[in-house]
Amino acid sequence: MPASADTESWLRLTLAPGVSDDALRRLLVAHGSPQAVLDAPIAALRATVTPPMAAAIKDGAPEERVQATLRWLSEPDNHLVTLADAAYPAALLQLTDPPPALYVKGRAELLARRGIAVVGSRNATPQGVATARDFARALSDAGLVITSGLALGIDTAAHEGGIEGRSSTIAMVGTGLDIVYPARNRELAHRIARDGALVSEFALGMPALAANFPRRNRLISGMAKGCLVVEAALSSGSLITARLANEQGKDVFAIPGSIHSALSKGCHALIKQGAKLVDTVDDILEELHMTAGARVAAAPAPGAHPLLEAMGYDPCDLDALATRSGLAAAEVAVLVTRFELEGRIAALPGGLYQRVH
Repeated sequence: MPASADTESWLRLTLAPGVSDDALRRLLVAHGSPQAVLDAPIAALRATVTPPMAAAIKDGAPEERVQATLRWLSEPDNHLVTLADAAYPAALLQLTDPPPALYVKGRAELLARRGIAVVGSRNATPQGVATARDFARALSDAGLVITSGLALGIDTAAHEGGIEGRSSTIAMVGTGLDIVYPARNRELAHRIARDGALVSEFALGMPALAANFPRRNRLISGMAKGCLVVEAALSSGSLITARLANEQGKDVFAIPGSIHSALSKGCHALIKQGAKLVDTVDDILEELHMTAGARVAAAPAPGAHPLLEAMGYDPCDLDALATRSGLAAAEVAVLVTRFELEGRIAALPGGLYQRVH
């Protein structure tokens, strides 16, 4: 379907090179609509923005970019949602810097539904991945859209769990929607485009620049009622999302882990700073004043086999496992191999193993 004149004017304004989002918002307040901004004399524009920005608007957006975006918008399930649209997420209007326009691929109606951010480490442990997927699935079944950032590790598991649940998932990305980053998540991105929604404030063609990802984190937290951190090192970017959620007045939840794991230290720091410690989904639903759903625990109940009970959920090597279990080293090696093939434990770097189920 051809784009409306209003959509085209939004594109011609937002794609003008070198014009900041803050300048665009000020221009819209001053002139009322994108077309009015485009039609304004340059002297009037200079009263609101810098001369270079005013000149860029009068020179116009590159025609090839406008036409390429219009072609993209003509494809099924591709949308441009602007500040003037009723479909624009009300939660983002509470931000000090809401994006003037959002590019959406997939189910745009998800933007209006209640959601929760689920984030964490890119280098997640197998147990962390399983926990993120289980929590996301249960939260999705409880009526919360799962919002995350399409990164590897916890983000990936959160999106997968969200899709498996009834409320689906939103991936807030740091590139244009014609680019999938990281490339390893291409298949997942296609699933989200079909069953959920991919969302970006960045125009088509925007590459994966480092500065984009901390910026998009404010939208991950801004879209949600709360933010759950599953695993995070002290340097993790997911702590930026948690901090932004706290600054936005959102609930922050953190799942504790082993005191010996670097990927637990970020969550423990959040808990010390006032985040709610959670080990079941009910903890989150109660805080959000929602009906309690399936009771998913952060650590699955211990298995019946003595080796798994001795293993616990901390990473350990074969010697430590033999000492804990009292089994012969050869028997431990056989059992570990069996349980790894069954997906009940996972091999970690450095000759370590960790229980998953």
